[in-house]
Amino acid sequence: MVYSMTGYGKSTAEIPNKKITVEIRSLNSKQFDLSVRLPIAYKDREIALRNDLSRRLERGKIDLTITVELLTKDVSSKIDHHVVAQYYEEIKDIADELQIEEPKEWFTVLFRLPDVMKQDVEEISEEEWAAIEAAVEEAVNEVIAFRQQEGEMLGNVLREKIENIRSLLGMIDPYEAERIEKVKLRLYEGLKSLEGIEYDKNRFEQELIYYIEKLDISEEKERLANHLNYFIETLDKEQSQGRKLGFIAQEIGREINTMGSKSNHSEMQRLVVQMKDELEQIKEQVLNVL
Repeated sequence: MVYSMTGYGKSTAEIPNKKITVEIRSLNSKQFDLSVRLPIAYKDREIALRNDLSRRLERGKIDLTITVELLTKDVSSKIDHHVVAQYYEEIKDIADELQIEEPKEWFTVLFRLPDVMKQDVEEISEEEWAAIEAAVEEAVNEVIAFRQQEGEMLGNVLREKIENIRSLLGMIDPYEAERIEKVKLRLYEGLKSLEGIEYDKNRFEQELIYYIEKLDISEEKERLANHLNYFIETLDKEQSQGRKLGFIAQEIGREINTMGSKSNHSEMQRLVVQMKDELEQIKEQVLNVL
């Protein structure tokens, strides 16, 4: 089964006076790369969250955001009156000293200054943390479901591209036999054109056989077919294996390149180019596989 590294999940939880929202975004990455944005009150639980997401999501560039919305209308206690008053007096004194106009929008200025808003750093209750854990679990499950859905489409694309290469490989056979006959004929015609030159026919046959063997791509075709089968087998395994698929794709590329260098035939080279194009699309898609 193929899973994509792309995913998204969102969940909410409500406790007395608070609405907690959890969002998780996932993109492709070579390793597990987690970015966490939390309210300051939850910072001491960050390591636990990281360990849980590392275990569940395995790989990818992950963004976890947890936000808290206060449901109570009384927010006066969130403003540090003493700090606001101090800033106000200092700004007035500076304005008088420098003889500049005082700000017209006092609150706009004051609320941008450090420490005006009180930070909730009190220890969170077990009830609140349990609600956060449940919300994170729900968001993670949504990400996994999203990855599975995307992975099914990704797997279909990869299978199609592998079968395209397999089909192109089968189309090489008639050109391969034709190529060998053309090589023989060209060499014989070349010798005939050298008038007055004597040569050892047995030695020529031996050299011809040696030369044709160097052009033979039977082993490359067999290995390529095996790699294509192995790629499909890996796709069908229960656990998604993006790295392994990447390694197999590299081996497929080696065999295709070797066939291209040995082809010595325009139609065979055209088929090789088409196989390379299909393989490049496979490599691009494999980067998104978990």
